[in-house]
Amino acid sequence: MYRLVGAAGRAADPVPAAVAPLLAAHRAACPQADGAALLRAYAVAERMHRGQLRKSGAPYITHPLAVATILAGLGLDTDTLVAALLHDTVEDTPYTLAEVRAGFGEEIAALVDGLTKLDGDRWRGRAEAETFRKIVLAAAADLRVLVIKLADRLHNLRTLGYQPPHKRARIARASHELFVPFADRLGIHVLKREMDDLAFAASAPEAHAATRDAVDAALREAPAVFAPAVARVRAALAEQGVAAEVTVRVSHLYAVHTSTGGDLAGLRPCQVARLLLVVDGAEQDCYVALGAVHAALHPIAGRLVDHIAMPKHNLYRSLHTRVIAPAGDPMEVIVRSRAMHPVAEHGIVAHIRAAAGDGAAAGAATGRRDLDWLRRLLAWQADAPSEGFLDSLRADLADGGLTVYTPCGSIIPLPPGATALDVAYALGTDTGDHSIGALVNGRPSPLSAEVRDGSLVEVLTDPRAAPSPGWLDFAVTAPARVHLARVLAADGAERAAAAGRDRLARALAGRLDLLGAEARGAALAVARDLGFLEVDELYAALDAGAVGLADLVARLTAR
Repeated sequence: MYRLVGAAGRAADPVPAAVAPLLAAHRAACPQADGAALLRAYAVAERMHRGQLRKSGAPYITHPLAVATILAGLGLDTDTLVAALLHDTVEDTPYTLAEVRAGFGEEIAALVDGLTKLDGDRWRGRAEAETFRKIVLAAAADLRVLVIKLADRLHNLRTLGYQPPHKRARIARASHELFVPFADRLGIHVLKREMDDLAFAASAPEAHAATRDAVDAALREAPAVFAPAVARVRAALAEQGVAAEVTVRVSHLYAVHTSTGGDLAGLRPCQVARLLLVVDGAEQDCYVALGAVHAALHPIAGRLVDHIAMPKHNLYRSLHTRVIAPAGDPMEVIVRSRAMHPVAEHGIVAHIRAAAGDGAAAGAATGRRDLDWLRRLLAWQADAPSEGFLDSLRADLADGGLTVYTPCGSIIPLPPGATALDVAYALGTDTGDHSIGALVNGRPSPLSAEVRDGSLVEVLTDPRAAPSPGWLDFAVTAPARVHLARVLAADGAERAAAAGRDRLARALAGRLDLLGAEARGAALAVARDLGFLEVDELYAALDAGAVGLADLVARLTAR
């Protein structure tokens, strides 16, 4: 142990050696931060987890401490780090949420609550799905819940070697399908890249090793390919009077694996690295720098993507272009300003860091209206049953791949294979329910028509139109499929109830007025006697054969 120096030079209480790296990382990013709250949280977490061990045999406290240290390295605020230290206490120890609230305040208690898994015994097979739904809802209130969860998963991936093979495969798959996409949606690419590669190593160790070796071999040739390109770009920038840092950025292994489809033969340096220009200047200087790049290196037509004018779903802003390097290789170049760079690397974390002091950090992570993906996710998750919720979530988080536009200027990201119907539902459930077709790039198209990247799509509607069961055959996105399933199920229930009621009315003809029995509550009383909350449920059960007609007639006529 060593001592921190307190106010007026007084020696503070001894600091456990285990927590010293966390305090140092936090002080490096937040020099004015008070470490007292961290020390109190560490003391609670260490005491509550005492005697618990990780699969590696290490004391369990090493896990929350590592999670908090990852977040400290990102520059997160004190409250976030305290919540990270306590994030497993309510779930795995006798420590209660009320104790968190009493000891550390409502804000930290809300973060810990959002991270606490639901009781598996109570929720049974629905626990995993409903836990993810809980995290999504908590993240809507404070995105730091999701940031802590990502750091938690990153540390679990770092220590995945201690898990049995079947569990390694499951954790790696879930990481690629759920956690990596969440990191991408929040723009935290420093976490996304490491999680990608760790999950890749766990799920496909041979492919990971082969990719690593191929990338290492390609990078040995990189100076000969990139040095002439960098020299030309720097000279062109100087001619334009633009100051910029020009570096070679190496892609992470999983990105190389997916971009090559695993075909690593003859891998070239430009397939594993690209040029990054960070411009010292305003937004317009990025476009001047882009012009300098195109003057120095021949641009490839149709390969310019402007994410400054049209930011990505995760607030990412940069210019992407492809050029021909002096050696003849296609080369990707990224241009962004110095102000854009922190968000490009750290996403939402950069906004939280930029908040003035810990007290404003929550405001930087809550109530954001510029994250359309979260708004859409919140809209459809409420209607999604536990069964199939994770599949819908995976589909919704899958890489966009496509971007389509509408005449009113809306920009809609979609997964590959998306149709005009998906565009309709992305514009709102009312538009989707009443859609009858679309104009894709000015040409009439059915709702089942697949849309292409960059298409201009105008949805055609009719107020008399309604969803058809056949739409589920070509709806791709989670919002469309979840809404359609709910609407069609409700329609089916209404039809079944109407058919059951009609059958009962015919059986009662001449003996009892069914409408009168409904009006005086006799029908509802019989329904409740049989375990149904509503009369329509009873009628639907009759139509399905779950309730006998003769028995129902006897019960009603006896009242």
